[in-house]
Amino acid sequence: MSRKYDREFKEYMAKLIVDENMVQAELAREHDIPSSTIGRWVKNYRLEKARKKGYNITERTVGRYMNEMGLSAVPKRKFVVTTDSKHDDKIYPNTLNREFDADAPNESWATDITYIWTSQGWLYLAVVMDLFSRKIVGWHMDQYLNKELATTALERALTLRNPPEGLLHHSDRGAQYTSNDYIDILTENKMEISMSNKGDCFDNACVESFFATLKKELVYRSKFKTREEAKIEIWKYISSFYNERRIHSTLGFVSPNDYERAYYESVKEANQKVA
Repeated sequence: MSRKYDREFKEYMAKLIVDENMVQAELAREHDIPSSTIGRWVKNYRLEKARKKGYNITERTVGRYMNEMGLSAVPKRKFVVTTDSKHDDKIYPNTLNREFDADAPNESWATDITYIWTSQGWLYLAVVMDLFSRKIVGWHMDQYLNKELATTALERALTLRNPPEGLLHHSDRGAQYTSNDYIDILTENKMEISMSNKGDCFDNACVESFFATLKKELVYRSKFKTREEAKIEIWKYISSFYNERRIHSTLGFVSPNDYERAYYESVKEANQKVA
């Protein structure tokens, strides 16, 4: 028996793909919905957005225009499971609870792992994001999906940011994040620990959105011959482009670095007025 979904849910799923750059195939797997079904929701959402702007256009017309301009849709790639939640480690409550907006840097971090294909095989990427600015404050890449991948990214973020006590750290329930070594680092730095609900990618939507953006803008448009080549290009993408120059609608159409600069400038001005 087929399931029925209300209009609000269909629009929400389409918005995640169209506006938040999440990957359709991964959402389909997470929610056990046929990708073709979500595809129809996305098509209807795009057409409705166009009509609201005063355009009378069909999907076939869009396709014709794309062909004339030499454009094509970016294809989806292979799916790899990076979250191993089959373990007996302690699971912490979802304290973040999708509250993705922070009032200042180093209040809440979110972290996750993704995968990149190269001619040598898979390369895994672990990142730490500051939810205030959506800046990637720590990352690490390796051919092995293990706890060292996650702990190295976290240690780099700690070195760069030196956050105060009480920072909220959010992750999924993967074994890399529930390991004793990882939890020990969080505890030593007096962080509050938050973990997603089981199998719910929306609980970590900001990092998922970053991964989708990275793959659309770099990975799916590249053919990496070696893991080292992929590491170099991804490193440049994060440090030189994403953090420094890529604008975000959530941030008022400025880059993560510019958003933080503006914050610290406002704090400085406020302190000067008080003094």
